[in-house]
Amino acid sequence: QVQLVESGGGLVQPGGSLRLSCAASGIIFSFNVMGWYRQAPGKQRELVATITRDGSTNYVDSVKGRFTISRDNAKNTVYLQMNSLKPEDTAVYYCNLENHYTSISYSTYWGQGTQVTVSS
Repeated sequence: QVQLVESGGGLVQPGGSLRLSCAASGIIFSFNVMGWYRQAPGKQRELVATITRDGSTNYVDSVKGRFTISRDNAKNTVYLQMNSLKPEDTAVYYCNLENHYTSISYSTYWGQGTQVTVSS
């Protein structure tokens, strides 16, 4: 139904930057929310940032001022610009898409994940 393909992960030094991309294909509703989650070893998956189709954003406190989420609706693609990266940002980053039937009812889809490692 929906496929999400991520790219852009890798190894970066503390203070560096990376840009993640996620292209969605398949059946995508006009009412949808795209976002990024991450999961570090031994920890639960956590929300990083989300963005609605009209550009409203939401961030976890730990990345505010450092990460920026954006999207290109024509390409069904979401981006995550990560600046001032810290070792604690190391995790597998997952792209997420919610196809909304109503404001509270939706189907959710996940990408395969891309590794981000912040280390000197």
